[in-house]
Amino acid sequence: MSDAIGDNLRLLCSHYRSIAEVCRKLSINRAQFNKYLSGQSRPTAYNLKRICDFFGVEEYELGLPAEQFARLVGARGASDSPAAGDPLLELLQPLRQHAASLERYCGYYFEYANCMSVPGRILLSLVQLREERGSYLFERQERQERARVGEAEDWVRCRYLGAAFYLQDRLFLIDYESLTGNEMSQTILIPSFKSRISRLNGLKTGVSSGDRRTPACTRVVWDYLGTEINRVAAYRQVMLYAPDDPRIDADIRARLGGAHLRDGLFEIE
Repeated sequence: MSDAIGDNLRLLCSHYRSIAEVCRKLSINRAQFNKYLSGQSRPTAYNLKRICDFFGVEEYELGLPAEQFARLVGARGASDSPAAGDPLLELLQPLRQHAASLERYCGYYFEYANCMSVPGRILLSLVQLREERGSYLFERQERQERARVGEAEDWVRCRYLGAAFYLQDRLFLIDYESLTGNEMSQTILIPSFKSRISRLNGLKTGVSSGDRRTPACTRVVWDYLGTEINRVAAYRQVMLYAPDDPRIDADIRARLGGAHLRDGLFEIE
C-alpha cells in the first residue's frame, strides 16, 4: 500500500457530505480514520476490505498514485457506476447518502404481524437484516399452511427481498415478493434506544393474498434473535398462529392488539 492512500481516501470522501458521515457509515472511529487520511497509519486488513467494499474500489487501486487513481475514479464514476443511466438507482442514491448506519440492528428477527390474508391470525416470519457493500438489505421468509392433501401438509411459501434505511430516528424497509414478483410491502419501525436490542414496534402496509388483493395496514413486532442462529429450527416456527396460542407471549399480543382495530388489522377500501 503506497503513501497515496490518504490522498485517495480524501478524494473518495469528497463524494459525501462530510468525513464524519463516512466514519458513521463505516463504523470506524473518526480519530483513527483521520490517521488514515494523514498517512500516519494504514488500515488493518479487515478495515481495508470494509473501506474498499464501501467505496466500490479494489485494494490495489487504493494504493495507486493519486493522479492515476483520480482518473480511474473519474472514469468509473462517469461510465461504470451501477447507478449511471439507471433512473431508479439514481432516485434512491440520496437516501443512501442521508441514511445513518444500521449496523447495530443487523441480525435475525422473528417478525410478528396480524395476518393480512387470514384476519384474526398472527403470522410469524423470519427476517435477516445484513450489510452488503455499504447498503442494508434484508430477506423475509413466510409460509402459511394450505389445505391438507391426504396426510401431507401443503404450504404456501413467500420470500421477500428488500432494502432498509435509517432516516430521522425511524427504520424504513421496503421489499417485494421475489418468487412471484406480484406484490410489495413497506414497514416502518421505531428504533431501540437501549444498549441491547430486544423488540422493535412498527407498522406494515401491504395487500392480502385473497382475490380482492385488499390493501391493509397492521401493527408489527420484530423480536431480535441474534447474529447467528439455527436457521432450520427457526424456520420451523414460521407459520400462522391463533392469538391465544401459548407460543405467542402476552407482550407480543399486547403490542399487536388495539381496541380500535378489527383483528388488529386496518383494511383500506
